[in-house]
Amino acid sequence: MEQFLSEPKFHQIATINPEFILEAQKNEKFRNILNNCDLDIADGIGIKFAFWRYGKHLKCRMTGIDLMHRILKIASDRGLGIFLAANKDGLSTWEETRKAILKKYPKLKITGDNFDCHPRESGDPVLGFEASVLDSRLRGNDQLMLFCNFGAPYQELFINSVKCDNIRLAIGVGGSFDFLTGKTKRAPVLMCRLGLEWFWRLLQKPDPLVPRRWKRIWNAVIIFPIKIILNR
Repeated sequence: MEQFLSEPKFHQIATINPEFILEAQKNEKFRNILNNCDLDIADGIGIKFAFWRYGKHLKCRMTGIDLMHRILKIASDRGLGIFLAANKDGLSTWEETRKAILKKYPKLKITGDNFDCHPRESGDPVLGFEASVLDSRLRGNDQLMLFCNFGAPYQELFINSVKCDNIRLAIGVGGSFDFLTGKTKRAPVLMCRLGLEWFWRLLQKPDPLVPRRWKRIWNAVIIFPIKIILNR
């Protein structure tokens, strides 16, 4: 991260879990973005199990929220700017997320917006704004980091569509905004170590995304392991 911030160009980071890989198998545009990211980080526990399946050892697994905290610490120490792109229909607005971040990192300069993000038939996100408008905002301010919580693949497509040199580091962080605001509680340490965060999040209420989460869990816990076992 320190190296990326020292280079005057755009860098995209993705946090890979089993759902990313399943989506990438059928979504060529998403797959190309992941393959061309400056850094892909193993997030889901399923990735670690997949390494074991092929006789390899994953040296590091880091969740999106843990990575975000590390990056925010760097930004705070260096006095860098942050732009928060939040899904308008999500649990946490960018304003709420900003307030939560400033409690821990009061020196940060944070701006952002809430976007009307929903998928269309092509698979690309409809964002309810002109890309040129956002591009102008990013170039006209001193933001060096962009965090987006649309969820995959929409956050990766969004980030890839607004890349500019003023953004040194951009990353999709999924539900991390909700962890920061406290609207979603993190799993106990033991459950995290055992890779059971998905089960903990399923139990959290109220959560309007529970029906959709069942499908995500099915893909991550059942479909992905079967494909790995069958070498597909």
